[in-house]
Amino acid sequence: GPVPLSKALALSLNTVSVRLTLEFGPRAVIATAHRLGITSHLDPNASIALGTSEVSPLELTGAYATFANGGYRATPYVITRITTRKGRLLYARKNTPLPRVTDARYAGMMNAMLEQTLRYGTAKHASLPGWPAAGKTGTSQDFRDAWFVGYTARLVTGVWLGNDDGKPTRRVTGGSLPVQIWSRYMRGALQ
Repeated sequence: GPVPLSKALALSLNTVSVRLTLEFGPRAVIATAHRLGITSHLDPNASIALGTSEVSPLELTGAYATFANGGYRATPYVITRITTRKGRLLYARKNTPLPRVTDARYAGMMNAMLEQTLRYGTAKHASLPGWPAAGKTGTSQDFRDAWFVGYTARLVTGVWLGNDDGKPTRRVTGGSLPVQIWSRYMRGALQ
């Protein structure tokens, strides 16, 4: 029978990703990932385009921030400052200029592609009225992990669901609960 549009789009993007990986080589893909802020070990094989190497949700969200801000690498951080009870500053994160890691044209092209995920693809149930948004869903084999990283020009948010012992979920996909959680969170956060 006919393939649903969302599935056709996902298959199309995966096919393009694999072809580009084969054309430019897995090491070029890894170099690009590292430029975007991914620090995890990535295996240099053709299947890297399909997500066979693992990265943390924080790394992935940080990498998508590069597309959201027009090509500058954003390094995620948790602590901005530490003070004593009496207010003496022990640590303050330095605000350093963000390095440009990709041309704004390419970031724009990526944004255009990732907007389609929310319009017609696996994240079409994302609800963020009044905000142009983009993103990508993911589901690992056997439903062990489900995630969605989505963004507007002002905020990037990643949602991951899975069991901490690596057991499969009850068929949770990136386009289901992670998209719903992302939508609810983003609607409140962007107020």
